[in-house]
Amino acid sequence: MMVVVISNAPPRLRGRLAAWLVEVRAGVYVGDYSAKTREMIWEQVLAGLEAGDAVMVWKAPTDQGYDFRTAGRNRRMPVDFDGLKLVSYKPDR
Repeated sequence: MMVVVISNAPPRLRGRLAAWLVEVRAGVYVGDYSAKTREMIWEQVLAGLEAGDAVMVWKAPTDQGYDFRTAGRNRRMPVDFDGLKLVSYKPDR
């Protein structure tokens, strides 16, 4: 299972994601693909994101049972804390 959430993204990226994933809510895409396809989808997100932001979450063999990554202008950044991936918040500007 994989979930991609985007905000402030151009319509071109939304259409690209809709070709591979099901848009269950505005900007929320769900699917189930291999690691190779997941990487290809993430590359598409990075290439088309422009001024938006994105997060991808997927099932992984970790203690938490999932992994995630972020991109764009997002206050939330992943941080490894003794093998657990947590979220750190950047201060407001």
